[in-house]
Amino acid sequence: MKDKLNEIFEMQAALDNRIITERSINKTTDEWVVGITLAMESEIDEIRREVNWKWWKNPKEIDREALQGEVIDMWHFLLSLSRVVGLTSESIYEVYMEKNAENHARQDGTSLKEGYEVKQEAKKGLSSD
Repeated sequence: MKDKLNEIFEMQAALDNRIITERSINKTTDEWVVGITLAMESEIDEIRREVNWKWWKNPKEIDREALQGEVIDMWHFLLSLSRVVGLTSESIYEVYMEKNAENHARQDGTSLKEGYEVKQEAKKGLSSD
């Protein structure tokens, strides 16, 4: 069975390469990062438009299919950005595992990174009945 993350990475690479070739695009890493993150900001807005965030309006029924489609659009750009910065499906897994462990350490107060020490008051709050 083919690794699913690797498969979508390959599919995104094919799409990116097609767009670059057919549109004769030549950008620096800086330009790619800025362009892709701007596109991601636009996708975030489109995702937000699919849900009821305007408290001053009557709520609408959420169209799950449209919402999921917008999230997948975001995945396309996230995969492209990952490729631009040199991440692969394998390195994403490795870096994610390291960062996830660090994020748990930060919450535990065991991180060596400054600013994540657990305050005594917080410890008391966690242990109180």
